[in-house]
Amino acid sequence: MNHSIRMQCNALSYRLVGCALLGGLVFALAGTAQADWPEFRGPAQNGVVANGAKLPVEWQVQDNQRKNVRWHTPTEGLGWSSPVVVGNSIYVTSARQGTAGSDAKPLAESLTGPQSLYLSCYNASNGLLIFDQKIFDQPTDAPNIHKKNSHASPTVLAYKDPTTNATQLFVHFGHQGTACLALDGKILWTDREHSYNPVHGNGGSPIVVGDLLILTCDGSEKPYTLALDVRTGKEVWRTQRDIATDRTFSFATPLAITVDGQVQVISPGSDIVQSLDPKTGRVLWSVRYSGFSLIVRPVYHQGLVLISTGYMSPKLLGIDPRGTGDVTDTHVRWSVPTAVPNTPSPVPVGDQLVMVSDGGVATGISVADGTKVWQKRLGGNYSASLIAIGNRVYFQSEAGEAIVMEIGQTPTEIGRCSLPGRVFASYAVDQDDLIIRTEDGLYRIGEDQ
Repeated sequence: MNHSIRMQCNALSYRLVGCALLGGLVFALAGTAQADWPEFRGPAQNGVVANGAKLPVEWQVQDNQRKNVRWHTPTEGLGWSSPVVVGNSIYVTSARQGTAGSDAKPLAESLTGPQSLYLSCYNASNGLLIFDQKIFDQPTDAPNIHKKNSHASPTVLAYKDPTTNATQLFVHFGHQGTACLALDGKILWTDREHSYNPVHGNGGSPIVVGDLLILTCDGSEKPYTLALDVRTGKEVWRTQRDIATDRTFSFATPLAITVDGQVQVISPGSDIVQSLDPKTGRVLWSVRYSGFSLIVRPVYHQGLVLISTGYMSPKLLGIDPRGTGDVTDTHVRWSVPTAVPNTPSPVPVGDQLVMVSDGGVATGISVADGTKVWQKRLGGNYSASLIAIGNRVYFQSEAGEAIVMEIGQTPTEIGRCSLPGRVFASYAVDQDDLIIRTEDGLYRIGEDQ
């Protein structure tokens, strides 16, 4: 692959990314309205909601009683991709057991056999289905996946091209392929050339930096980070994980940050996190650790890259991203060894990073030195990533229970809410409302008027 053309790419695109920094948060989608929720963990890439929204702290669905539920709409198939919001549309992906035209199977049976992979669009005002677009068919020999996963777990990404002013959707199904669509569901291009042998299925969501769509391809062997041209889907560069490991598979979503004027793509994988130059894929720095099956998306806060090292015993690392080369011994500022999540991504709140372990232990960590500020056992199991507005944090359990807490030196619970069915997807936010995906539908949650 000739990289020289991409190295001379339009510098303006990268300045758009760099200029979008605000308080350490990267808004990587040039031109996307702040009111939208255009990707996994929202416009700030870290679950932080812009101040000014008046999100609900109470909601219930019990028997035939509903509180603060504006609407609920059922969804077909199974998918744990988080909702995204563009204008008055909500987008999610799903997988449906059987090829097109066959009867749908119960959820318990939906992880095996052939699958049809879909993008669905719903009206954000009333929940009505706008379109249902099939993207790919999985073959009959589709690999098995983890029982907590789905065949449609990566979240859709909406990107507004600054040169054409058109918004496009990038739909990623890991090893099964990637596609670019118009907002009305028209398929613009597909890429199934970058297939790999997965372990436990797919998971990591794509990001856009400049005019590149960046993905992680961490399968059973030869893991790498990949950049595709957003307009054509053609490969621009790929960077191998430069480490020998017995368990190569991971599912992390990359993060774009700007440090001293240099855009970096933080791409974690098994036993290593790499910082890449998005123009060329060149490794700027790396940190080694012991861990595999990474799921948690990194956070950049108060000058540190914060990552979980994955299974079996995750640690939280605070890394100074201003180094060069292998900085394992020089730029890891602190390490937290207990109650660190394998799955739900944490959220920054003031001087703290707030996280919850998969087993339901919530912790506030001082970003300055990694010390524990507080800890509270919530109970239940957690996969959905956290969101925060001001000092308020939302925790969503797999069993449908949500806990809302005000964060300070000690946390104060201000709401405990529930929806029927399992929840593994993370929230989206639309104006003053929450968009929550359960295993069988979408809910719009907002304060009763």
